Amino acid sequence: MNQLSQLWTIPNPEFSQTFLDDKASALFERLRQIDVAYSQVRFASSMAAEDLVLIDAIAHTKSAISVFTLNTLRLHAESIEMIETVHSRYGITIQQLLPEQASIEAYTRQYGENGFYDSVQAKEQCCRIRKVVPLAQALQGCQAWVTGQRHGQAVTRADLAFKEYDRERGIEKFNPLFDWTEADVWSYLKARSVPIHPLHLKGYPSIGCEPCTRPVRQGENVRAGRWWWLQEQKKECGLHQT
Repeated sequence: MNQLSQLWTIPNPEFSQTFLDDKASALFERLRQIDVAYSQVRFASSMAAEDLVLIDAIAHTKSAISVFTLNTLRLHAESIEMIETVHSRYGITIQQLLPEQASIEAYTRQYGENGFYDSVQAKEQCCRIRKVVPLAQALQGCQAWVTGQRHGQAVTRADLAFKEYDRERGIEKFNPLFDWTEADVWSYLKARSVPIHPLHLKGYPSIGCEPCTRPVRQGENVRAGRWWWLQEQKKECGLHQT
């Protein structure tokens, strides 16, 4: 067996059309509830599988939820290309939020360009500069935000609810896919012919910054390729600390 064949591959589950229709309808209803109850709702998208489910559903329901991505300036080229793919398919404009150049330069002077490999402190500081601070800026003035988190992605997400209160940012937070399985996600994408990130075809079930993400093996946790040099199970960038 060669190395490539041992990598994670996109699941190909078989569900009835009735099941898929019911799953999609329930998701559409969740988005409608958010849309009706709150104004100024934003969705932070990484362009990975779960997020494309939500983008497709937002487009289908004609929701007013706006979509943005955190362009950390260390993303894979394929992630940037997906922004145009989404615009071409759905007509949705995705805002790109960039980190402050001065903060990046200060980080590089202190830790080096790839200092995040050397310590947890350096990794957390890099995530703060490139993701956490831009997210806070993106959510200013919003009443709520939406994520693509699911229970099965990580031990840190096992207790997710549909609705949470984000104490860090003082707004409501919604996880419309909180109870979806990996099979549910890929069945939806296949059934509705939703575009997928090219890296999913290369063994990446979860996609972040290019230097901090790698393919995973069959049987590994779907987030095992994120910050793989860290040994602890609880690996988050700081965006989802509530």
